[in-house]
Amino acid sequence: MKKYLSLLLTLAMSLSMLSGCGGNQNTDQSGDAAAPVPETVQIEGTQIELSDAGVSVDGVAAANDETQAVYVANDIVYYEAGHDFTYGEGDQDDEHSKEEADQHTVVHITQPGNYVLSGTMSAAQIAVDLGKDSKEDPEAVVNLYLNGVDITNTVAPAVIFYNAYEPFHDVDETTAVKDVDTSGAGANVFIVDGTENHVTGSHVARIYKPDSVVLNEAGTEVIEEKKLHKYDAAFYSKVTMNMNGGEENTGILNIKADNEGLDSELHLTINGGTINIESGNDGINTNEDGISVTTMNGGTLNILVNGSTGEGDGIDSNGWLVINGGTLTSQACGFSMDGGIDSDMGIHINGGTVIASGNMLDRISESNQTYAVLNFSKFLGAGTYRLKNAEGAVVLEKNIENSLTSLIVSSADLKEGDYTLWYNDTQLVGSVSENGNMFGGGMPGGMTPTAFNGERPEMPGNFDPNQMPDMGGMTPPAFNGEGSEMPGNFNPGQMPDMGGMTPPAGFNGGKMDFEQNEDGTVTLPDGSVVNPAEFEGKGQGGRGPGGAFGGNMPNEAIELSEIFTIKSGANYFSFITMKENMA
Repeated sequence: MKKYLSLLLTLAMSLSMLSGCGGNQNTDQSGDAAAPVPETVQIEGTQIELSDAGVSVDGVAAANDETQAVYVANDIVYYEAGHDFTYGEGDQDDEHSKEEADQHTVVHITQPGNYVLSGTMSAAQIAVDLGKDSKEDPEAVVNLYLNGVDITNTVAPAVIFYNAYEPFHDVDETTAVKDVDTSGAGANVFIVDGTENHVTGSHVARIYKPDSVVLNEAGTEVIEEKKLHKYDAAFYSKVTMNMNGGEENTGILNIKADNEGLDSELHLTINGGTINIESGNDGINTNEDGISVTTMNGGTLNILVNGSTGEGDGIDSNGWLVINGGTLTSQACGFSMDGGIDSDMGIHINGGTVIASGNMLDRISESNQTYAVLNFSKFLGAGTYRLKNAEGAVVLEKNIENSLTSLIVSSADLKEGDYTLWYNDTQLVGSVSENGNMFGGGMPGGMTPTAFNGERPEMPGNFDPNQMPDMGGMTPPAFNGEGSEMPGNFNPGQMPDMGGMTPPAGFNGGKMDFEQNEDGTVTLPDGSVVNPAEFEGKGQGGRGPGGAFGGNMPNEAIELSEIFTIKSGANYFSFITMKENMA
């Protein structure tokens, strides 16, 4: 087998690119239409040609021989139907029959090297596993070149890295940082210039280790277990992974997923190429709590969460999200409390172009590039959103498919000055919010994320501690530890720091007691009655799906303006509505 790169390949796609920034290319979602078989480029490395008739390796039919660097087998890991609750956490939607699973051919890659994938296979998986010891071996590196490949898998991820070198294998929460150099990682994907690649995959729900399961005394519930398998995304890695383009960044990767799209259990770095993701849940997830870093240095990333699972962030990092370059368009589920960009430890926007839509606002930490957070008074639907400068020139423009109540925009073109905001051909108006503190849109209740990050929050000037904060259309139990996903240091048993202010009457341990009356009014803990309908079109906070009231209750009418004045750094605007609704 060929295990070397030509001089041209070394210059164009060497591993030194992994820590660099790629160019930008704006490509929309590919949609559901079947694409023609893409052309391939001659790349040096082990050639793996896929087809439903069989798999070839360097022109020779692949064998079921585990001693080979590449071999095939029908041994896919999947969530099997017919088991009881002691098998795993999956439900009927996660189950697959043995007959369906056995139709899938697994192409195993077991040795370090450069592997070039091309061809089409309708029931397959590419599985990279260099052995458990490889996580501490810097030589255990696989470079996977997508060279016009189309892979479909209906029971599990279509591409998965099980084991390869993990430079951060000994990092824990005490040593984790937001700025990581992943260039030495053992899991590397290259999207070859001039090619279009398709990966359509499923997921594997949590399967228990059989000998780890402990039941309650009645034998009706699992009270203790350990994970054997759990792979949530169509394109999945258990180790740090790099996604790269070619020298010209003209390669395209389309990922379609019934659950999550592109996942890494530790870090994920995107350096180039165009990646289009359509997913039923999170578009991208990096899932090591307090440690994982999702970094975008270049390329183009388009994410559309279709919400087939009922929820989903565009990008969800359980650690940090750092955007240094490239073009990102990220649309969260249009009808759930999710965000276009979401991170437990902080979002940092240092460069590139960012357009992120959703219905939940996570805190944006110190960033080196100007950004604006736009919070709408109610759900707006699909359409074209434009930001125009004082001269009327379009600075940012994007067609968004999902409904939203919050929009985050950032670009090097977003300079200080006056702007107007448009939804299709309708001008929008809004209110500026100082220091990122606003009622309306974003987090439930219009509360800023700082209210939950353990720091003393700066409350808006019109905040009245004797009035109930808007719950964003959510019932109070969402704030007492029953179903909400709060930042990692949020304690549902303690009330957030109110900056030395007296908490609202009836507010105890994160739970607010109030009464919903039959006539649609709300009785607050102090006995006062508020009619939400009075705030229609007057700057209320985010509304629920279908227009259900979920806005805040300001003490006085909000002054709205058609001019959005941008200053350098962070900019927040609230109560955004159509101009004809201006109070």
